[in-house]
Amino acid sequence: MPDVLERVRGLIRDVPDFPQPGVLFRDLSPALADAEVFAAVVDALADGHPAVDVVLGIEARGFVLGAGVAHALRTGMAWARKPGKLPVVAHRASYTLEYGTAVLELPADVLTHGQRVLVVDDVLATGGTLAAACELVEAAGAEVAGLAVVIELADLGGRKQLTGRPLRALLAL
Repeated sequence: MPDVLERVRGLIRDVPDFPQPGVLFRDLSPALADAEVFAAVVDALADGHPAVDVVLGIEARGFVLGAGVAHALRTGMAWARKPGKLPVVAHRASYTLEYGTAVLELPADVLTHGQRVLVVDDVLATGGTLAAACELVEAAGAEVAGLAVVIELADLGGRKQLTGRPLRALLAL
């Protein structure tokens, strides 16, 4: 696995000043386009989460990763979306990003009371997105069983917003 993680690290594209000046975007697209790396990343994110009922992927790269993890775990798949994308919304959560604010929405009837949910995304930065996703899971009466990301941008301190939650990051940058 360490050699695959080094391949992932080598395939991450740094995009300066995106989505706005001063932000360094870490793009996983080249890594996810490599079949061997993609499979290894999905397996690593799924590893250690056998008692999960549903995987929640966060728009948009979290959908791709979450679907793979849900398949690997043989669970259902749910999603947290940006506003205006869902026909029926169960819950909404606002949060702060390193460059502004945003909202996530949970569709109606995808999570039920008592389900154990693994939340999956590509990057942990300031922690706002993952914290909002946890808020959505809990508003539905489900339990956050764990959080799994490919990259943690450790300097941004996002882990502090998620204290007490099991979090697995494959790479820290």
